[in-house]
Amino acid sequence: METAIRSKIDTWLTGNYDDDTKNEIQQLLDAGNETELADSFYKPLEFGTGGLRGTMGVGSNRMNKYTVGMATQGLANYLKQSFPGEQIKVAIAHDSRNKSDYFARITADVFSANGFKVYFFKELRPTPELSFAVRHLGCHSGVVITASHNPKEYNGYKAYWNDGAQMIAPHDKNVIKEVEKIQSVDEVKLQMLPLRFWERSYYQVIGMVNPLLQQLPVYRTIR
Repeated sequence: METAIRSKIDTWLTGNYDDDTKNEIQQLLDAGNETELADSFYKPLEFGTGGLRGTMGVGSNRMNKYTVGMATQGLANYLKQSFPGEQIKVAIAHDSRNKSDYFARITADVFSANGFKVYFFKELRPTPELSFAVRHLGCHSGVVITASHNPKEYNGYKAYWNDGAQMIAPHDKNVIKEVEKIQSVDEVKLQMLPLRFWERSYYQVIGMVNPLLQQLPVYRTIR
C-alpha cells in the first residue's frame, strides 16, 4: 500500500471520526482489502461544478457525513464572503436514495452551526422544487441531495446559487477553492440536532407558502 494512502487511513483511524467509521476501516484492513482501501482514500471526493457525486462509504473519496460536512463548510465560507453582513438563507431538499435524508440533515446541521437560516424540506422533493424554493424564499443558495440516474451505491450533492440554478462561473470555481481549503473535519462547524428536530420549539413550521411548498419548515440555529 502506498505511504500516502496509509497515512490518510491512519488519520481517519486516529482522528475525530466516529467509532462505526473507524471499525469499518479496520475491518477492511483486517481483510487485506487493499483495493477498496486504495480507492476509498487515494484522493478527496472532488467538489466539481455541479457539487459532489460518488459511491457511499468510508474514506476521503466516498460520500459520507464527513465529506458532505467538509463540502458544506466550504460552501458556507464562500457564502459568508459573498454576502457579508447579511443573514444568509439556504434551502435544502433530498430525494429517496439511501441516506439522502441523512446527508440532507448533516448539510442543515453545518449551515445552522454557521449561523444560517435553513429552509429544510421535511420530506423528499424533486430537484426542480428546490430550485423554485431558492427563488421563492429569497435564499442565497440551496442544496439537494441526489445522484439522479446513478446506481443505488451512489449519492450526490448539488449546489445552487441565489438564482435557483446550479452554480456557474465564477461561483462554481470559487466554491471549489473554498472546499479544497478544508483539510480536516475539525474545521467543520457542526451541531447535531435530534432526529425529530422539527418538533422542537426552535424549529418553526411556516404554513402554505405556495401549493408546491406545503409544510415547508424553517430550521433555525439554537442560541
